[in-house]
Amino acid sequence: MTFTKIYRTPDGFDDMMMSSDGKLLTGLCFINSRDHSKHIMGLEEKDLPVFYGTKEWLDIYFSGRQPDFTPEYRIDGLTPFRKEVSDIMQSIQFGQTMTYGEIAELIAQKRCIRKMSAQAVGGAVGWNPLCIIVPCHRVLGANRSLTGYGGGIKNKIALLKLEGIEFRKP
Repeated sequence: MTFTKIYRTPDGFDDMMMSSDGKLLTGLCFINSRDHSKHIMGLEEKDLPVFYGTKEWLDIYFSGRQPDFTPEYRIDGLTPFRKEVSDIMQSIQFGQTMTYGEIAELIAQKRCIRKMSAQAVGGAVGWNPLCIIVPCHRVLGANRSLTGYGGGIKNKIALLKLEGIEFRKP
């Protein structure tokens, strides 16, 4: 069974939907975004301890600070490549960014290969089911340019501004 709960965001952001298996957070996305359509809909809305913890984390984050804890979560469907990309995204600190190309270079170095596709990295970044907590919004295009975002470009811009991150519009 999958449970959901709506998180009301501050002005300037779309509200968010949290998903859980009853114990762990399994999804976090902006409502009415492309990512939202990837999540199972029409399920039971329920108050759960993991939702209280996630709400607390989001409250701290949206106040402009990096929370000092992470809600317990599980990411289903992780391939080894997606895990590599997810691990790198989780290492990007509040207020910092990386490009798809930089992530591709790190993976190529780790695998001792000459080159890794930045487009493949983009696919793995876009697959992320836990936006903000796994900070896919901190991944930018070449030259720090703003690229698409499954949570909606308006939300990506607002998240980057919240963290004081400078970026280039394409």
